[in-house]
Amino acid sequence: MKKYFITGLLIWIPLAITVWVLSAIVGTMDQSLRLLPSAIHPTNLLGFNIPGAGTVLTLLVILLTGVVATNIIGQRMVRFWEALLARIPVVKSIYYSVKQISDTLFSGSGEAFRKVLLVRYPHPEAWAVAFLTGTPAEDVSAMTGEELVSVFIPTAPSPVNGFFFFVKKNETIELDMSVDDALKYIVSMGVVAPPPRGNLLGRAQNE
Repeated sequence: MKKYFITGLLIWIPLAITVWVLSAIVGTMDQSLRLLPSAIHPTNLLGFNIPGAGTVLTLLVILLTGVVATNIIGQRMVRFWEALLARIPVVKSIYYSVKQISDTLFSGSGEAFRKVLLVRYPHPEAWAVAFLTGTPAEDVSAMTGEELVSVFIPTAPSPVNGFFFFVKKNETIELDMSVDDALKYIVSMGVVAPPPRGNLLGRAQNE
């Protein structure tokens, strides 16, 4: 009986968590329907709610925004909007910080969150999976006098939280592992090991 119960859990738990996460995402995106006038709201037009209608609307808005922003007129509108935000002190700091992060993550250029590393954490005798986020500011490197790298060490099983550190570059190991495989490894708390892809790309140089 116990064997069958555990087998059932192993089938239903991943499915339930997947449905829960997708439901949370769809529910959040469905909030975009509130931007529509009540007269053309799907509930008022059809008499019943359509789950996912807001998700479709959100995706269409994102797609149309990208189409508009790629032409000359759209680029001018974006520059005008950013110039307007730049005149608001607090908004300027938040907007440009978030913009710089999003441009780094989604532009396809740069190394942020594209390399998986092993770093010494939380003590010199332990290793942790980390993501390379870039290089420290010149002031940080100048103060330490060493070649450092910026890393994000996610927590398990929730990789959206974690710690940001500067570590010595020669004390890191670059892994031949994709970011997706590393995230699966972290979420599963080491249970789901990434498939072998080859040898380590780097090695700890302090040993």
